[in-house]
Amino acid sequence: MSERPVLEPTESHPITVAPTGRHVTVRINGEVVAETDDALTLQESTYPAVQYIPSRDVVGSVLRDSDTQTYCPYKGDASYHHVVTAAGDTVEDAIWTYREPYPAVAPIAGHIAFYPEKADVSIT
Repeated sequence: MSERPVLEPTESHPITVAPTGRHVTVRINGEVVAETDDALTLQESTYPAVQYIPSRDVVGSVLRDSDTQTYCPYKGDASYHHVVTAAGDTVEDAIWTYREPYPAVAPIAGHIAFYPEKADVSIT
């Protein structure tokens, strides 16, 4: 069994985490599933910025555990959740979270991110 690499952000692969400083609303199939003034924006290298929403600001009743897990050498182990809307629609693996993120991105602990192709994330 091989060990997984743990990488630190560098000048060629920077990662920043900062307060978004604006109101963030997340809708799935038109239903508000998260809303906060305390989001964090994670910017990793040249990837699109991602909004991380505090878990307390996500409607917990819509979340269903998923067996999906992934690994990022910069952030750590991610776990996923499906979202089940009030209309009964299930959007599989719509969100992910790093329960114990690596030190370089420690502020995202306790936060959830939504896939932009599965959710409408608006910043106002």
